[in-house]
Amino acid sequence: MNLHMEMEHHRGILIVRLSGELDHHTADMVRMQMDEAIQRRQSEHLILSLKDLQFMDSSGLGVILGRYKLIKNKGGKMVVCDVNSPVYRLLEMSGLFKIMPIYENEGTALSGLEVVS
Repeated sequence: MNLHMEMEHHRGILIVRLSGELDHHTADMVRMQMDEAIQRRQSEHLILSLKDLQFMDSSGLGVILGRYKLIKNKGGKMVVCDVNSPVYRLLEMSGLFKIMPIYENEGTALSGLEVVS
């Protein structure tokens, strides 16, 4: 299975929707495209929607943590939403939810970030 990535900008917030598999085969492409979108559009915050992400390995965790550091260094916030069970378990075991909020869906994530903006 491949990875599909969709990006949308909404008032200084970059929304990234991932579907498929985020692994060592796709991590570099995701990293480069997200970094470019963050820099080009001057995104302050980032929402990562994982609704249709079927699989993620440690390379995917590295991508998420790297973008978290990038956004945090710019003074912004990064959140995840729509996480399915297998991916949720990996994120939970990694301790990611201790540094990054998780929301049920994009709507609640946007509401949470717009309070901050």
